[in-house]
Amino acid sequence: MFFKGELVGYAVTMTHHQDIGGSVPGSTAVQVFDHFAEGLRVPLVRLAHGGKRNSDLLELMFANSRTPSNMRGDLNAQIAACNTGAERAAAVFARWGRPTVDAGVAALLDYAERLTRHEIAQIPDGDYAFEDFMDDDGSGPDAEPIGFRVRMSVQGSDIHFDFTGTAPQVKTAINNVPASAISAVYYAVRTLTGDAAPNNDGCYRPVTVHLPEGTIVNPRFPAPINARAVCLRRVIDTVLGAMAQAIPDRMTAAHCGQSSLIHVGTLDEETGRRIVATVGGPWMGGMGARAGKDGIDVTDHDASNVYHMPVETSEAELPLRFQRVELWSDSGGAGQWRGGLGYHLAFEWLAGEGAATVRRDRHKFAPWGLRGGHSGPTCQTRLTRAGEAEAPLASKGSLTLRPGDQLALWTTGSGGHGDPLARDPDQVLEDVLNGRVSTAAALDDYGVVIADGKLDRAATVRRRMELGAPR
Repeated sequence: MFFKGELVGYAVTMTHHQDIGGSVPGSTAVQVFDHFAEGLRVPLVRLAHGGKRNSDLLELMFANSRTPSNMRGDLNAQIAACNTGAERAAAVFARWGRPTVDAGVAALLDYAERLTRHEIAQIPDGDYAFEDFMDDDGSGPDAEPIGFRVRMSVQGSDIHFDFTGTAPQVKTAINNVPASAISAVYYAVRTLTGDAAPNNDGCYRPVTVHLPEGTIVNPRFPAPINARAVCLRRVIDTVLGAMAQAIPDRMTAAHCGQSSLIHVGTLDEETGRRIVATVGGPWMGGMGARAGKDGIDVTDHDASNVYHMPVETSEAELPLRFQRVELWSDSGGAGQWRGGLGYHLAFEWLAGEGAATVRRDRHKFAPWGLRGGHSGPTCQTRLTRAGEAEAPLASKGSLTLRPGDQLALWTTGSGGHGDPLARDPDQVLEDVLNGRVSTAAALDDYGVVIADGKLDRAATVRRRMELGAPR
């Protein structure tokens, strides 16, 4: 953006284009083994110059997409958004002049830094470490778990995150990139100030990050990276875990730790049109419990800003029918404050063949609890082929869907916070009556006796004594 011939800033947009080529529809294959196999790569070149678009470049981009009309529409929307941003910024500069605007921007950056430093200074000085794991890299049934390690160091109002000890980069496309990994750290730090601080770069001046080269959070080119969102979730969980060691009453237990992203490509047999779409419904499970509040059921959280897609949208775009979308009882980790619930979803594929890419996790490592809170359950993914028995699937991979196939997902909730035996029995009763907690879990995890929909207070006292209350 220019004002009186001087560069004063940039108008920027970002979107996830539906398909940019590569080995699978949706361009997010897990099992590709270098970046060149992941789709179109565009270096820093001008999309337009002197007000005229580079039509040759645009046609080249469209030719590499399975859904060129969608790419055209999305690019046009991005260009329009940037133009709108530039026009509005120009109006601000024209009204106030550059010195005043520059001073205002600097003041906002400094204000955000002061608020962030104030919150960091409340954390006791010291080192805090945490470790979490992903199931595997999706390369096959014998693939090993992937460890994420971070050491958080606090000194005064400065905070440093060191990922030394995190697993080496992997051969599949779940490798993260530094910008993404650092964004996870920034998100965690932003939770300290919340809405009190303006969302700008001043918040991050007190923050430094070390990402060892050659690790899954800073891979060497040309490592594949397009399915990195599944890795980002574990970076977030690990950073939040380290912060929870220092300030457990200000942090949540682990969230669900994964997004249930299933991209499917198919061909409309009547029109010949190529279709690439994402299976709808919820994409994330529960939000972790925190001191004083239960977690939120089936909600977008942490670094996500894309809410649930209506199942009707998927049924209109793809030849599938949803059989169920429901809360998964007992999927929120038990605690004085219960973890948010996850969900159970199932659909049937109706016509033609669908090339599906599944990106999930937490099938082997559950979302952890805090301060005696229990973890949530692990996820499950199951496929029933027409005329065959149900079979479990790995958390990541590709498959072909055929008419009559049924895919079912159980997506975990989150971790609980605090000792479950300290939970108010009336809250446990309410959870049972609402189907969030089973009577068996109420008895075994919370020590609450419920019969015929009613709370037996005397029996609950005895049961909790048997379980060892107070813990």
